[in-house]
Amino acid sequence: MPAKESATPSLSLFALPPLAPAFSKKAARQPSAREDEQTMRTQLKYSILACAIAQAFMTHAHAQDTAHPVSQVVVTGSRFVATDRASVGGFGEASLFDTPMSITTLGRTQLQDLSIRTTTEAMRYDASVSDAYNAVGYAEQFSIRGFALDNNYSYRKDGFAIPGDTQIPLENKERIEVLKGLAGLTAGIAAPGGIVNYVTKRPTNTPLRSATTEISERGTLYGTVDLGGRFDDRRFGYRINAAAADLHPYVRGANGDRQFVSGAFDWQITPDALLQLDMDYQRKAQITAPGFQLIRNETLPTGVSAKMLLNDQPWTRPVTTKDTNLGLRFAYRLAPDWTATVSGNKHWFKRDDYTAFPYGCSNEGAGYYPGFCSNGDYDVYDYQSAGERKAPWGVQAQVQGKFATGTLRHALTLGASYAERHDSLGASVYEPVGYSNVWHPLVTPHAADENGTGPAFEHRSDEERALFAQDIVTLTDRLTLHAGVRHVQVKRSEYDDDLNEGLGGYVRSDNAFLLPSIGLVFGATRDWNVYAMASHGVQHGGIAPRDTTNRFQTLGPQRSHQIEIGAKAALNNGMDLSAALFQIRQGLEYTDYTNNEQGTYVRNGRETHRGVELTAQGKATQALDWSVSLMALNTRQEGTGQADIDGKRVTDVPAFKSTAWMQYAVAAVPGLKLDATWQYAGKKAFDVENRVFVPGYHVFGIGAAYGLKWGTTNVTLRARADNLFDKFYWADVTPDLGGYLLPGAPRRFRASAQFDF
Repeated sequence: MPAKESATPSLSLFALPPLAPAFSKKAARQPSAREDEQTMRTQLKYSILACAIAQAFMTHAHAQDTAHPVSQVVVTGSRFVATDRASVGGFGEASLFDTPMSITTLGRTQLQDLSIRTTTEAMRYDASVSDAYNAVGYAEQFSIRGFALDNNYSYRKDGFAIPGDTQIPLENKERIEVLKGLAGLTAGIAAPGGIVNYVTKRPTNTPLRSATTEISERGTLYGTVDLGGRFDDRRFGYRINAAAADLHPYVRGANGDRQFVSGAFDWQITPDALLQLDMDYQRKAQITAPGFQLIRNETLPTGVSAKMLLNDQPWTRPVTTKDTNLGLRFAYRLAPDWTATVSGNKHWFKRDDYTAFPYGCSNEGAGYYPGFCSNGDYDVYDYQSAGERKAPWGVQAQVQGKFATGTLRHALTLGASYAERHDSLGASVYEPVGYSNVWHPLVTPHAADENGTGPAFEHRSDEERALFAQDIVTLTDRLTLHAGVRHVQVKRSEYDDDLNEGLGGYVRSDNAFLLPSIGLVFGATRDWNVYAMASHGVQHGGIAPRDTTNRFQTLGPQRSHQIEIGAKAALNNGMDLSAALFQIRQGLEYTDYTNNEQGTYVRNGRETHRGVELTAQGKATQALDWSVSLMALNTRQEGTGQADIDGKRVTDVPAFKSTAWMQYAVAAVPGLKLDATWQYAGKKAFDVENRVFVPGYHVFGIGAAYGLKWGTTNVTLRARADNLFDKFYWADVTPDLGGYLLPGAPRRFRASAQFDF
């Protein structure tokens, strides 16, 4: 489909649970080269799945106690808390309790305990995070505090920007970190909602051997292995991860497959010098499921199913993505309290994008663009964009140390960074080929043009230089000042088809920004911290939609501003709390239809997001754990001079969202734990004029985990049912790409077995 550019451990309440191929006989013939490649991919996929199962059973076969394989139970799960440190709140791992920002993390143990396979499954259980055109089979995209994240800059791997245009693999990630709010000091360019940072797994000091298999949805098969340890020369360590999946999601027909492999290596050169290397490769091919549009661009479609595939045509092809990542880091201890670090990251991303794309209605009167017809008809477009490429890379050097000036204690960071990204696109195909119907799907006879997409060329390139400094000053035993500044210079070169009398050319820009950040943390008691923070951010402007007068043009970069106050607590009674009150402002971007029917994409006026976040968790009894996360958010559009927009709510943002979870350890069955979740989101505006709202929804889920000993192998069996009552709801709405609605997942079941050798 057309691309959319876009504390202590207890202080994270982001630890809430989510939660056979067809065969036909044909005449004998020699396989084609394409079929040979598909066969090899299938063999690789099932080889990895078989390896995960075989390793578990091989370990059992060598167990000493074969007569009584189930000799004892294993305690499953844990108090679902995350790590107490994160790297997104500064320029190295820091205590969340002492950081004047709202940060949540989810570690490897929690990812396993909650059966989380994708970022989507993780993000939906933080009330501050929502989907943002998160279509099945396409890119996982999110918003934080009501701001859609930038696909190019808001998703980070070990601090470096990577494309968020596909499913980011979790198999080689130690944890997911979510910084809510402006990240100008630590990240430079990023959407004002925040950033999602993926921290790579590192080699383990003791041998790690783990395999997991899972079956879910309509027969999705998934397998993964995780191997870690050190070589005979203990200075060298390794971590190997591999995974494969045969995808049959709840959207019927949106099938696909995925393969992943990664390696991470450490070399302790000297006691003071450490070199780290990591690399990974992923291939994913899946039919994408585009969203629905309003009927006559006025009302929500009714009688539709979340399982419906509007992309269901005989000539439909899967969206195929391939991404490779290479990371390198060298750290040297200069003195007991001083460390120098140089790191770099290079990413290669390629996508072939094909969709039978639903847009508009030409079968009724003068037509509706966007919108579906009254009888459910919609136009079908052949969309092709082959050879898309993104190649971001970056390097960073910094020095960190501690010292004192009189009674003041300092933790100082000084550094510089440089980053480039190069995006290549071809002349995409977007042609009307017929129509179908949401209630009575029709076959549109069309032979997709294999040669329709033009050769890819560099369409956009960015260059970012930055100098940064941060000083964390301990003023008293209770009061700490966090002060920092980042100077960013951003250069962009972008191709514009309309330049030079339609011959095309490049538009170049050069902008510089100073992004200050200052915060205070006050230790009210040993268990309570309160903080206040003010900061600036910057992000690239949005890209004009295809159907506007300035289509595909990018608006210039813009600043954003945030103030936030909050409190964090880790109480002796086992209850943990975190609360934040914030305001974020930036310019409002939208399609303006004042001067013409086609509309022009503009930045005019501003949008203000004011909200309250609260997380709490604890242990009601020895057997009962609980947690809750909520966000109340008021959004307002103002200053546009247009009465139909000013004072209205920002699109795709509920005024209230919450998630609650509880887990009960069954005393009568040692090793068994049961859990339940409840998610709620209020109504959301579909368009900037607030003509249409989608209703709020409640969704419930249940799960169970049972741990046992099988020979010398620890086995954890898990099962889960999401959306238990099969509630239909619109999970995601957006005015982008003409305006679309994406339904939430229906009732789903999954079961898995984890083997730890």
